Amino acid sequence: MIEINGIGASRGIGIGPIFQYRTTKIEFETCKVDDPQAELARVRAAVPIARTQLEGVYEHAQNDPSTQAEAEIFQAQLMMLEDPEFWQQVEDQISGERTNAEAAISNVAKTYAEMLRAMDNEYFAARAADVFDVANRVLKILLGISDSPTTGLVQPSIIVAEDLTPSDTVLIDKSLVIGFCTAIGSATSHTAILARGLGLPAVAGAGQEIIGLRNGVMAVINGNDGKLIIEPDLATIQQFQTRLKVAAEIKENALKLAKEPAVTQDGLRVEVVANIGNVEGAIKSLAFGAEGVGLLRTEFLYLERNNLPSEEEQCTAYRAIFEPFGSMPVVLRTLDIGGDKELPYMDMPKEMNPFLGLRALRLCLANPDLFKTQLRAALRAAVGRNVKIMFPMVATLSEIRLAKLALEECRQELSAEGKSFADDIEVGIMVEIPAAAVSADRLAREVDFFSIGTNDLSQYTMAADRTNSAVAGLTNAFQPAVLRLIHQVIQAAHAHGKWVGMCGELAGEPLAAPLLVGMGLDEFSMSAPMIPVIKQILRGLNAAEMKELVEEVLDLDSPEEIQELVKQRVPQADVQV
Repeated sequence: MIEINGIGASRGIGIGPIFQYRTTKIEFETCKVDDPQAELARVRAAVPIARTQLEGVYEHAQNDPSTQAEAEIFQAQLMMLEDPEFWQQVEDQISGERTNAEAAISNVAKTYAEMLRAMDNEYFAARAADVFDVANRVLKILLGISDSPTTGLVQPSIIVAEDLTPSDTVLIDKSLVIGFCTAIGSATSHTAILARGLGLPAVAGAGQEIIGLRNGVMAVINGNDGKLIIEPDLATIQQFQTRLKVAAEIKENALKLAKEPAVTQDGLRVEVVANIGNVEGAIKSLAFGAEGVGLLRTEFLYLERNNLPSEEEQCTAYRAIFEPFGSMPVVLRTLDIGGDKELPYMDMPKEMNPFLGLRALRLCLANPDLFKTQLRAALRAAVGRNVKIMFPMVATLSEIRLAKLALEECRQELSAEGKSFADDIEVGIMVEIPAAAVSADRLAREVDFFSIGTNDLSQYTMAADRTNSAVAGLTNAFQPAVLRLIHQVIQAAHAHGKWVGMCGELAGEPLAAPLLVGMGLDEFSMSAPMIPVIKQILRGLNAAEMKELVEEVLDLDSPEEIQELVKQRVPQADVQV
């Protein structure tokens, strides 16, 4: 039995045989051509074919509910395929250097990908895969390659690969997938996004060791812990089979009551809402019993495009998302760009450590036109809706005041222009920087609510990159220091009569639910599939007893001790789903 460690990219457990997903290797010679015009004609003939193929893949993704979120990726790839600068560089190499078409396309794709990777952030490193996906599609047409990597995939299997492109993942028969494990990648890779959308386990960054695994070898994939267990012994298989059976029963029972409120045994009503990023996510979350939105990521409007969205574009998009929720609360987070997400069409400075640089609210305050365009759109779209605005990555009181001043300027401008807008919107901040957590008692006086972002709060508190499998364990949000900060933030907010939500991964962690209720968390916001399960766990808790449990937990010294105590005291929260 061999245990391979990676990064948990999508929750869940799967047991089954390994299937190595291997595409036909693209091979060609680099050479000088005698007739550049003929070579240009080959390229110009191949691109429309690639466009037709991509349009077909996009339509396939749009029509499959499990991959609708992926459809946006293929829209972006179609834009890449139409990028005149890319093809001009290809034509320049063919005409000027008499390079053959295959080599020219490959050279330009590598240049583009290197530019993206040089941005030193996870999001755009992942987008480099899109460049190669588009280029490889054209290259296969030029070379007459028509491969089918899933030939031989005839039974449900754990898909293992170096990495998977959007084109790979969208066309795989999902009924034959138990989970995904990739040698490279992270929790933001296309494979991870797809797996979460399908509710399947995924492990990323597992290393080159997995590429040598034989097809058919039995394995266990554990997306909760980021592990792939090869050739598990009988006892291990039986252990995970039991966990799978229990998890399936829990999900089935929880789904029946998904749309019922979460009320603890002693009568405490807890709000359970969703983290979403588009209209499809909004509709899906309601089906899982979401009582609103605790985190509307607005980056979807800015990424995968070549220019900034206008006020009208944003207003229209926000209205479409608000519509399904009626009077339910929707918390709109202002633009959170920087760190692992950049906009190639903005002149963003190259930073040695972008996660500690000009990102999120800092970037918006430094670009007032960008910021106010979004705020104006949000205010207009919020008319008649229960919308709240939240600023991310706040570190200081002055940042809050500057952001609120910008919001007030937008109100005055819209009023002067005679445009309708929501004038009574609550304003909050994300608490994801230790400085904000430590100063929560002061910051609470300036806002209407807090939302705790445990993903960043954990990594900043522990000085460990959560995307680095070598230190990812340190970012466990059950770390005593992190839990003490969370408790401190909730107490500070309540002392000022303000409510507190949580939109980090911890909010959707079953084992954390007892502690968060005991700390007094008012709102749990998570990925939609976890909503029924968390609601069910909350209904079985006694909030007063959980408060006593928290007092014990905060005296412990390690995440392992904390998790073990919760498992002992609240066994119903120890579920692997």
